[in-house]
Amino acid sequence: MSKTLKLVAVAAAATLTLAACSTNGDTGSKTTSSSQSASSSSSKHNDADVSFAQDMIPHHAQAVVMATMAQARASDPKVKALAVDIKAAQGPEIEQMSGWLKAWGEKVPATDSASGDMSGHDMGSMDGDTPGMMSSGQMSRLGMASGAMFDRMWLRMMIQHHEGAVEMAGTEQRDGQSPDAVALAKKIEAAQTAEISQMQEMLGV
Repeated sequence: MSKTLKLVAVAAAATLTLAACSTNGDTGSKTTSSSQSASSSSSKHNDADVSFAQDMIPHHAQAVVMATMAQARASDPKVKALAVDIKAAQGPEIEQMSGWLKAWGEKVPATDSASGDMSGHDMGSMDGDTPGMMSSGQMSRLGMASGAMFDRMWLRMMIQHHEGAVEMAGTEQRDGQSPDAVALAKKIEAAQTAEISQMQEMLGV
């Protein structure tokens, strides 16, 4: 009897050990699978996503340059306040899109927000390529204006600039694959559409 009980106990212990190993193995497998799935999802992108980021980075950089000019040259406090908001929103978005391009192994447009210089393209060289971008001539004229004249010129130019960004954001939402890029496009469209209305009201349009 004693021998039989011992055999039963050993068999039971072996069964529990196997079950534990099996459970741990499944958990590890599921965890690995989940991590791989998340990684795969975050790296999903297509040519539209790449174009969106590569075009929007210099577009945002020019807006930051214009906002910096407004902080120094505008006479209307509302224009100055809007310029602060634009810099605060678009600066981090440039960094975000640059991070995506690096992760995707794509070229990141180099920008110098202080001077407005774009790695290999000046402001005018992008005319007709990127919706809403100001030409070098327009930027020069803006830089020579001051006071109320600057305010009106800046508002009109920034409306045109924002309209270009909204157009680009719409294209990304239609054609893009990256969930993060599409989400940013929606955010840009909503924010800049609201700012267009704000600027039109300031102009009395």
